[in-house]
Amino acid sequence: MRGDAVTPSRPVDTPAPAPKRQRPASDPKVLRLIPAEFASRHLVLPLRRTGRTLSVAMADPSDAALIDDLQFLTQFEIDAVGVGEHTLRQRIDRSYEAATTRGSGRAEEAAGAPPVEADSAEASEEPAVRLIDDILADAVRRGASDIHFEPYESELRVRYRLDGRLREILRPPFRLAAALTSRLKILADLNIAERRIPQDGRIRMPVADRVIDFRVSTLPTLFGEKVVLRILDRDRQAFDLEAFGMEARAERALLAAIAQTSGMVLVTGPTGSGKTTTLYSALARLNTPEANIMTAEDPVEYSIEGINQVQIRPKIGLTFATTLRAFLRQDPNILMVGEIRDRETGGIAVKAALTGHLVLSTLHTNDAASTATRLVDMGIEAFNVAVAVKVITAQRLVGRICPDCRVETSYAPEILSSVGLEAGRRGQGAFYRGAGCDSCDGSGYSGRQGLYEVLPMSPAIRRLVLAGASSEEIERRAVKEGMITLRQDGFAKAGMGIATLEDVLRETPA
Repeated sequence: MRGDAVTPSRPVDTPAPAPKRQRPASDPKVLRLIPAEFASRHLVLPLRRTGRTLSVAMADPSDAALIDDLQFLTQFEIDAVGVGEHTLRQRIDRSYEAATTRGSGRAEEAAGAPPVEADSAEASEEPAVRLIDDILADAVRRGASDIHFEPYESELRVRYRLDGRLREILRPPFRLAAALTSRLKILADLNIAERRIPQDGRIRMPVADRVIDFRVSTLPTLFGEKVVLRILDRDRQAFDLEAFGMEARAERALLAAIAQTSGMVLVTGPTGSGKTTTLYSALARLNTPEANIMTAEDPVEYSIEGINQVQIRPKIGLTFATTLRAFLRQDPNILMVGEIRDRETGGIAVKAALTGHLVLSTLHTNDAASTATRLVDMGIEAFNVAVAVKVITAQRLVGRICPDCRVETSYAPEILSSVGLEAGRRGQGAFYRGAGCDSCDGSGYSGRQGLYEVLPMSPAIRRLVLAGASSEEIERRAVKEGMITLRQDGFAKAGMGIATLEDVLRETPA
């Protein structure tokens, strides 16, 4: 039944029957047919289901396009019921809040049938287009870094990664999974007929008043394809090293290293710790008309005007090592290697750093001190490592406490003592957390904050590397020379009310 065939059962401004007669909150399964996010945005509330018909309260029951969307979303015929906007908004909030309190956690699979395979025509239908557009726009508005579309046996779950944490946003009916996945694959120029192997693509589309890039990854799972979108919003990402919140000495050491014309600057940390942002920020500072800057990346996350960026493609032989060799024949000044993964890549990068080029790259190590020993363990000569490397930065990301709901919290002295803190010392007696408010959607967080450990390659550190010293010995010497460790930087930011003590302890090595 299409929207233009729907006859409203009541005028728009006529109040609906009292909630106790329509019982909008009595059956969580009916409520779950329309996700709370969709209901709040479009002012609709499912009331009851009779056979293949779903009664829905609407602020404007003559909105044929919205009725079409509801039919596609729920797979039911829609009986539109007019309700005043103010009353409807209150009932939506009250009904979904009550359902959440009762723990209604599973979406109903409306007809009990398995999902259908969606073709390009179905994926291009207006309701699928609008729902995907709504989700992408909402994720960008909230500042999410990733969107997850996850099919399970009888439901589809959509989650955002907000401030480093995954949060469930809505659960559309499972029968929509194939259509929504196909829509995303069409936008990313992927093969919608291929569901057996992972695929990677990219979407560029206008959202609000700007153009946003989305990196798309599909993965075949037991109940369908999971799709993850990484949001690459250049307008929200400030590539400015001096805005990172580094300790003053650490910032000076890093800036001094990238100001040199040769040598190697390394950034280390786990996946998702902000290494790429640090490298891009360094490149933004170095990007002048006099410099020939070349990058080898997998993948290229942001396009930067004035920099020659190469997407690594191992399947056709375009590896980090082969790309680096080609770079050296291109008269470069500055090279950025997305990651040193093996001896060959590391050896070429070190050689380039020793022959008049500034080289920036990343590794996966726990801290700064273990990075030098990792390169030696790869088979790169200790002498070359000691001479080429100028500075090593280790980093982590933690949630930034929401300033609008920040409250003081305290810990027992024995707890502080167990992690090396003394309650009586200045800056270590009080800590903070976010209580949750409207500004942060109740999460207690607003953005993310980096923790940094910057190790300059001093003469004493070089001697230790040449002598084959352990990472523990290198760290002890670096701390003696004034290096602030990741955990120490975290404690300082916790004391300033920027991060929680729990997050610092979880994310930093002891």
